[in-house]
Amino acid sequence: MASILTNSSAMAALQTLRSISSGMEDTQNRISSGLRVGSASDNAAYWSIATTMRSDNAALSSVTDALGMGAAKVDTAYSGMQAAIDVVTEIKAKIVAATEEGVDAAKVQGEIDQLQEQLLSVAQSASFNGENWIAGAAATKTVVTGFVRDSAGAVSVKTTNYALTDAANGTLLFTDATAGTGGVLGTAQGNGNTVATLNISAMTAAQLANALTDVESALTAMTSAASSLGSISTRIDLQEDFVAELSDSIERGIGRLVDADMNEESTRLKALQTQQQLAIQALSIANSDSQNILSLFR
Repeated sequence: MASILTNSSAMAALQTLRSISSGMEDTQNRISSGLRVGSASDNAAYWSIATTMRSDNAALSSVTDALGMGAAKVDTAYSGMQAAIDVVTEIKAKIVAATEEGVDAAKVQGEIDQLQEQLLSVAQSASFNGENWIAGAAATKTVVTGFVRDSAGAVSVKTTNYALTDAANGTLLFTDATAGTGGVLGTAQGNGNTVATLNISAMTAAQLANALTDVESALTAMTSAASSLGSISTRIDLQEDFVAELSDSIERGIGRLVDADMNEESTRLKALQTQQQLAIQALSIANSDSQNILSLFR
């Protein structure tokens, strides 16, 4: 039936054109944003997962910064400890030299005095951002090593602790680097000799032997402390590599969930553009039917 009031063909063509236009709008949004799931209305489940994982990735970025800070502190302490070990090794060599007959112990002590001053300088300067891990008060230092989300969704920050101890066999060189007291170098070792104040000028052979033993004890403690610092440094390096890889993996996982396939979207857009042109032509043809009714009255 031909009607000038109801054009069913035009209505169908218009509905098709609206559907195509809506599809084109969605496709253009995906192309412009690069996202297949840009909001919760696109896919609530994927959007929720992606949003949570982006948040975790931001936390991992902060962990990377914290790891860098921790690495700097540990490396500074290790460098200071290694430098102190080298100086104490020199003191040990001077004591051995003083045991030879005919050696002027007073002159050797003059060299040891300079080395002892160097120990204080090393301990005072091994500081990063105001923290000194080889000189100062006994404490426990903490380094951030990771961010974890468990199977229940609970989040936590993982840390590694390093104890700064002030005993003769501890990890601190001095508890007071200005006065040169306390710690491995400022505390008397087993035979009563203190590395920081050791004076061999008037020592007998037996006393020199005891002094050598005490210096060796201090070296053993310092070596142990350096080993611990080295282990923490290695762990931080490994964790930095892991966090970087984990962050990349999470980013790729998010991309698989929400990123648009640009090749697919480009193909879809071209198809929709073609469909739109055909729909416009169909609507034009449907609208022309009403004009054809006029010919019936000519």
